Amino acid sequence: MFSETPPIAPIAPAYRLRILTDEQLDRFKAATFEILERTGVLVPSERALKIYAEHGADVDFENQIVRLSSDVILGALAKAPRHYTMGGRTRAFDLDLSKPVTYEATDGTGTKTIDYVTRELRASIKDDVAKSARVADYLSAISFYWPMVSAQDHPQAPSLHELDAAFNNTLKHVQTPTVVEEATARYAIEMARVISGTEEAMRAHPPLSLLICTIAPLAQDEGAMDAALTAAEAGIPVGFMAMPNTGSTAPATIAGTVAVGDAEIVSALVLIQMAFPGAPVYHSFMPGMTHPRTGAYYGHEARVYAMGVELAHMWGVPTLAGTFGGPAQSVGWESGLGGDLASFLSALCGGEMGSGMGLLDGSTLLHPEALVLDAELYHSVRVNAAELDTSADQLALDVIHTVGPRGHYLRERHTRDYFHKMEFSEVLHVPDVDGSYREPVEMARRQTDWILDNHHPEPLSDSQKAELTRILEAAENELS
Repeated sequence: MFSETPPIAPIAPAYRLRILTDEQLDRFKAATFEILERTGVLVPSERALKIYAEHGADVDFENQIVRLSSDVILGALAKAPRHYTMGGRTRAFDLDLSKPVTYEATDGTGTKTIDYVTRELRASIKDDVAKSARVADYLSAISFYWPMVSAQDHPQAPSLHELDAAFNNTLKHVQTPTVVEEATARYAIEMARVISGTEEAMRAHPPLSLLICTIAPLAQDEGAMDAALTAAEAGIPVGFMAMPNTGSTAPATIAGTVAVGDAEIVSALVLIQMAFPGAPVYHSFMPGMTHPRTGAYYGHEARVYAMGVELAHMWGVPTLAGTFGGPAQSVGWESGLGGDLASFLSALCGGEMGSGMGLLDGSTLLHPEALVLDAELYHSVRVNAAELDTSADQLALDVIHTVGPRGHYLRERHTRDYFHKMEFSEVLHVPDVDGSYREPVEMARRQTDWILDNHHPEPLSDSQKAELTRILEAAENELS
């Protein structure tokens, strides 16, 4: 017996914000042009080098350096779609990127888990992917799902086992950052085709998308770019994420970090449009910084991730913004610091997608209740970004006149009606019998346990399950 998956609740901003001026955007565009034409990018993929060369790039095959003129860049990106649809397992969970909303995803793919039952720290396994997918499926804050941790108990094809666990436990769109080889991409596409039913349905409503990281500074990964080309040919959306670290793999300034990261992303977007004009792509800028005292990874200011939204739109493609996440190692005030602000700014700048919910310790640790707590922050952002209803019933002038000076509103039907419509958190500010408030972390833990005990999304058909198992077995035989 399965339970119904609640509808998603994307952020629908009623107003807009600009971080960068038109002049600043022009400067960043000029910087990307100069970097890609003068310095270029390292591209170790023979397939990619040939595509660049065939479409007007200056290619140094011996040193694997590609240089792109502004005309070549603009000509390729003119073919990229500004909007498209990313499919769910059912149409109710499709993500229409043309809508003025922001869809948020979980974070991924961590390597450690606080066990859901024993509460002990251990390496992550496939069952953790399945459990977190079920929790994400229930939470309306989550519009699409990243496999949150790695399936380390399946070392031959972990990324495919992560997809199997995800597809079996959520009706929502699945986006993977770990399919980074051409062979793995072929099997992932097969799995997506099984979920969709037909080739045509998969292309119209792809239930899977890929996220490929560039290598800072100014390089691409051979296997990942081949995987991206394979996915793009099949109609699977592909995004490119730059993660330069200020002070180590990027200049020690925000503007310099933005410039080098944007150039990496644009070089990859251009390649896909050269090879497959009109293929769905997206831009993702998620920089960090190197702490000058320790050398450790450190998150950036919230506004920097919103800048990535404006850069993507400048180039005419959708974006996946960096939201949530952070260095905290346990749930508490530190784990929530800044995530809601980054999400808020990115949504107000018009970001189509965001990700980063639910992991701690630099996106490496799955803490069972962290996703529920991040969902609470998300809904705070959603409410504060929403349009204020100023209709006659909301203004309540008749009730105000009826109650008059020094009256009260508790006995009015209008009050009872609207009290019933109010949404109250089941995690934050929950009153206890003694008049105090219950501990939010404990309430989040209880809600997580309740979801796992009671929420079971509509399963795949037996034939779909069997086909996914066959694909996994074939992949393991090849990849071993």
